[in-house]
This record gives sequence, C-alpha cells and structure tokens, in this order.
Amino acid sequence: MLELKNIYKTFNKGTINEKRALNGVDLVLNEGDFCTIIGGNGAGKSTTLNAIAGVWPVDSGSIMIDGIDVSGLPEHKRAKYLGRVFQDPMTGTVADMEIGENLAIAARRGKRRGLKWGVTAKEKEQYRELLKQFELGLEDRMTSKVGLLSGGQRQAITLLMATIQKPKLLLLDEHTAALDPKTAAKVLELSDKIIEENNLTAMMVTHNMNDAITHGNRLIMMHDGKIILDISGEEKKNLTVEVLLQKFEQVSHSKFTNDRVLLAE
Repeated sequence: MLELKNIYKTFNKGTINEKRALNGVDLVLNEGDFCTIIGGNGAGKSTTLNAIAGVWPVDSGSIMIDGIDVSGLPEHKRAKYLGRVFQDPMTGTVADMEIGENLAIAARRGKRRGLKWGVTAKEKEQYRELLKQFELGLEDRMTSKVGLLSGGQRQAITLLMATIQKPKLLLLDEHTAALDPKTAAKVLELSDKIIEENNLTAMMVTHNMNDAITHGNRLIMMHDGKIILDISGEEKKNLTVEVLLQKFEQVSHSKFTNDRVLLAE
C-alpha cells in the first residue's frame, strides 16, 4: 500500500541552518499494516509523514501509494489517497460549523458538488450511528458547533472525518499528544477500532514508547533521518521499553536521551 524508496530531504540547504532531515528512508507497508513510529527529536518521524502527504517535495527518492507514484503530486492531489489527524485538536475541523456539517464536508470530499447544501436525513442517521461507537454522547449533539467541544471530542471527530471515506493510508501525527492521559487512551482505543474494522493501512507517530509497543503490528524506530529498527510479529508482541532501548543503543551506538520520550514510558 505504501512504498518509500531512498527518500532524502534537506532543509535550508546551503545555509548555516542546513539540516538533513531524511537520510535515505526505505519503507514498505502492506495493506492492513498499522505501523507505529518512535524516535527522539529530529529523528525524522513527522518529516516522513509530511513527505508522504506532499507538504513539500522531497529532494530525491520515490513515494508510491497503492502502486501509484505520487512523488511529483502536490499536497492537494495526494489528499484523495490519505486521511490525516494532527497533534492539535483545533486542526482538521471547522470550529464554527456543526458536527454534522463537518462530517458532511469530509464525506463529500472529492465528489461533485451541486447547488444543494445541507445534511440530509439519511446522512444524519449515518453520522449518528458512526458517532455512537465513540461513547462520548456526540450522537446527541449533531447540531453543536465543533468549537464548543473538548479537545478529546474534537480529536474523535477529526479521526472520524479522516477515515469516513476509508483512505488508502491513514497518517496519525502524535494525535493524542495534546490530550490528557485518560482522553488520549480513549482516542487511541477508537483509532485501533476504526483501523481494524476498516482494515486500514496506518502510520502513527508517537513520543510514547508504551503506546508504540502496544498499538499496531509493526514498530519503526528512527534516528538521524533513517529507519534503524523495524520490528513486527512475535518480536513486537514480546517487546518491552527496556528491550527497545537496548536495541536502539546496539544499532545507533548511542544512548537514547530524549526526555520527552523517556518520561512517557
């Protein structure tokens, strides 16, 4: 479903702030893979997701989604293949529109639009059923403005909007980092449920080692713009934070020093 071949990206090239962000990234995700990505600051985690989404062009290498080369496509033309949820719950929804209207925008993305606007009764019933699974009471607040919701409720709506058309690839960029632990756990539970039920291919960047180990069927660790560990199957099921740190030190020949990640164990 996704193939990255030898991806390089350098920011501020030729200046004193030059930074090699991606340093020959190779990755293949099969259909239905749920891959978590962990690493320290500047490891290349979010940069990899931005490269896939087409936020900016890569310097070299190719990006294939479901057999289609999207390397030269701008961000808006890649959007039809992708669903994305960002760290900030304020991103991805329209604050002064109702829950139902936000969902309608996502459901109609890429389709022909006529003169008629408004959420039909059939759509409302469909959205109500989808919202019910969240167990957040949102199905009874369809006419509420999204801007009035809590961060967790808003992120749940964003997750639903990102997956309502069953994208080829779902990108979760630290989508629970701004939430309190209880709400974050609920949003992760919803993410697992939606990914599994729809057999979505997904990538989740996280700074929490436990979350990276607990969720998904593959774990990737990045360091200095490269993938240095790719763990799946039984090895991932038996993985612990201590073992992961040991593996990091063996492969990178350095200590893992990122406090934010270590504190999130």
